[in-house]
Amino acid sequence: MVTGGGTGGHTYPALTAIRALQDRLAAEGRQLDALWIGTPDGLEARVAPAEGIAFSTVATGKIRRSSNPLKMVSPANVRDMARVPLGVAQARKVVADFRPDVVLATGGYVAVPAGLAARMCRRPLVLHEQTVRLGLANRKLASSATRIAVSSESSLPLLPESVRGAAVVTGNPVRLAVLTGHADKAVATLGLHGFDRRLPTVYVTGGAQGSQQINDVVRDSLTWLLERANVVHQCGPANVEGLRQHATGPPPELAGRYYLAGFVGPELPDVLALADVVVSRSGAGTLAELTALGKPAVFIPLATSAGNEQSHNARHLEEAGAAVALLGDVSADRLKDATGPLLTDPVRRVAMAERARAHGRPDAADRLVDVILSAASG
Repeated sequence: MVTGGGTGGHTYPALTAIRALQDRLAAEGRQLDALWIGTPDGLEARVAPAEGIAFSTVATGKIRRSSNPLKMVSPANVRDMARVPLGVAQARKVVADFRPDVVLATGGYVAVPAGLAARMCRRPLVLHEQTVRLGLANRKLASSATRIAVSSESSLPLLPESVRGAAVVTGNPVRLAVLTGHADKAVATLGLHGFDRRLPTVYVTGGAQGSQQINDVVRDSLTWLLERANVVHQCGPANVEGLRQHATGPPPELAGRYYLAGFVGPELPDVLALADVVVSRSGAGTLAELTALGKPAVFIPLATSAGNEQSHNARHLEEAGAAVALLGDVSADRLKDATGPLLTDPVRRVAMAERARAHGRPDAADRLVDVILSAASG
């Protein structure tokens, strides 16, 4: 049984682990019987059925965090917290009926009732944490876990001492397709024939919906960037027209070096293979992919991410010399200062790529499968 979701950061590692487990068992002539416990409106509600995975929902509540303890006792929080016991009761029935050999929880609010139900039904519970620090759901479940899989060695000292013995470093599962891209295929598929392949290529992304912050600083520094690099800019479907109007600003001799897309889908592995530098948010999934590939990155963390996780992620890699973190207010000038040395100095790019790769774990899914099977067998 797997539980977790709400966002891609919790959903896709779970999906990748399921696929890897299916492949492992199939190689042994065995089959996986999987059930996903999620919420009806989370990303997992679309992903699991689309992948042919049985799906069940339970009640859960989102805790709206605040540095002011009084604000934590808001009507919305009180209402949602009252839903947790109902969710635990529902999850306990699902677990009791399904009788899983092991429960994998990847975080998100739905993981709490399902994880507690696993403990009540005496089923082994494996937590997987994608970020440097344990998320709120995994912190609540840590004492109930059989094993805690973390993505980085730096997470181990941050765990409560009482649960460190259950922890193992696996890394964050990365889709195999991401690791098998081809740069020339990106040029052919996207029609990037105006790119100057003698120059480095920058891939800019703000996630599936784009990032207004990232779009604005790239827009304001576009001509400067195109004088030094080719740019693939994934801006979000709603932002294409506004940016396309601005893209008429660069001189004609530079315009062919700019490719603007609302969304980058199946061609993403090839775009990443083409990219020499990536400018992006610093979610856990992004970090896992870029370090597995060994890509120099300039991170612009989402300031409103839960627990400020993206800033912690970005700083962690910057301190290792594996990325550049732009925190706080980010301007076009700050972006230029961060990307300039990487675009003009191939030696610097190679050094940062090597440091990033040293933090990558392309075999994370297989490592997590090892932990799951170990917990299932007792």
